[in-house]
Amino acid sequence: MHAAPNTPAHLLTRGLSRRPDPAGQRFLGELTLARARVHEICGGARRTLALALAAEMDGPVFWIAPAWAPERLNPTTALHFIDPGRLIFLRPKRAEDLLWTMEECLRSGTVPLVIADIPGLPRLTPVRRLHLAAETGATEGSVHPLGVLLTPGDGGAEGVESRWHLAFAHEGDRAMGWRLERRRARAAPPAAWSVRPGARTPLALGGRLGAASTADNPSVTSAG
Repeated sequence: MHAAPNTPAHLLTRGLSRRPDPAGQRFLGELTLARARVHEICGGARRTLALALAAEMDGPVFWIAPAWAPERLNPTTALHFIDPGRLIFLRPKRAEDLLWTMEECLRSGTVPLVIADIPGLPRLTPVRRLHLAAETGATEGSVHPLGVLLTPGDGGAEGVESRWHLAFAHEGDRAMGWRLERRRARAAPPAAWSVRPGARTPLALGGRLGAASTADNPSVTSAG
């Protein structure tokens, strides 16, 4: 995935330290994600965590995924989290259009949550373009858009505001909820929690667990 050509370097770094909405978007009760920024969710249950985030927000959700990918969001699973009428699916036919579509959605400042379910890891320059687009949307649009990159495996996108990993937790052969890890963040250390089905919400944060994996991030602070 590549950035659009001929982008002036100063436009890719201008304003990246701004935080138009420092309060952030709450999810799973006590956790927050900075709006007008782009975050990464990886792990086997990444789509579940994205739906849990959408459940705590209002308005439409743009879900971008490649038209050629065999995997699709399970509609039955989505029903447990949000009204499916809120989901608007965008299916670009070319790989280079995946992040371009996300960028345009964020820049419009009309959609509170934009999710891109991508098959690989973007480079640093496209991620910076996404941050800039989200900040432009927050300044010129009607909402502070939040961008989420769903990446395969353990993720590793450069320049993201934060990286989260959600995977099933097992005890023997039994699934025992999920393990959530905050593996990278600009303003918070790595951490891990247990996650269980909630009484009032589909997912609820449980107890604090041992430290999250930091193999990909010895310094904690994200690049870009």
